[in-house]
Amino acid sequence: MSFLVFIGSVALCLVVSSALLQRFEEAAKADGSLSFLVIGDWGRKGAYNQSEVAFQMGVVGEQLKIDFVISTGDNFFDSGLRGIDDPAFDESFTKIYTSSSLQKQWYSVLGNHDYRGDVEAQLSPVLTNHHKRWLCLRSFIVNAEVAELFFVDTTPFVDKYFTEPGDHVYDWRGIGPRKTYISNLLKEVDLALQESNAKWKIVVGHHTIRSAGLHGDTDELVKQLLPILQCNTIFYQRWRV
Repeated sequence: MSFLVFIGSVALCLVVSSALLQRFEEAAKADGSLSFLVIGDWGRKGAYNQSEVAFQMGVVGEQLKIDFVISTGDNFFDSGLRGIDDPAFDESFTKIYTSSSLQKQWYSVLGNHDYRGDVEAQLSPVLTNHHKRWLCLRSFIVNAEVAELFFVDTTPFVDKYFTEPGDHVYDWRGIGPRKTYISNLLKEVDLALQESNAKWKIVVGHHTIRSAGLHGDTDELVKQLLPILQCNTIFYQRWRV
């Protein structure tokens, strides 16, 4: 029996092989268990209770002996990073999450606010080389033995960012043509879920699929991603982060 959980700050099965999703390995604890924290919409330079939440994360992280941290995007407000040397990285990340228990690997995806800045900066290996715990990619997989985590770039699915951007300018480098990008991503996620033998299959994305919150459902994900999740598991649970 396998279980699938969708974590977001957001029915035909396709069988097509591709190689879009990079894989990373995380060893479970000696007893086979796994502990991690999930956070999203956090990059506030310490304001809006970010520092207070970071402190409590450190306390809980020590209690749980966490293995890693997941970020569901909107990592740097209000408009991502300006470049790899943007001081906002240290002001919102390095100098905020200082507890020893949080000096673990951070696995991050992009949110819509991140796409308003220099997307390539957040994805740059230069940041990863300078800050070993930082890893941000568009979409990827983490194999943690008892669980396999599938990180999905949800922002390009949302039509309004393209049709009604308002005063915002989005950095869409790397995802064009959009329809092809989304189609390939859905195929790869579908195939990866089919091939996974993990007891827990956890799909991580910035936008919720279903939500009773302020932003409500993300219709594009309901139509395109949800059927794939339902097709690849006998159990489906929605988490709003």
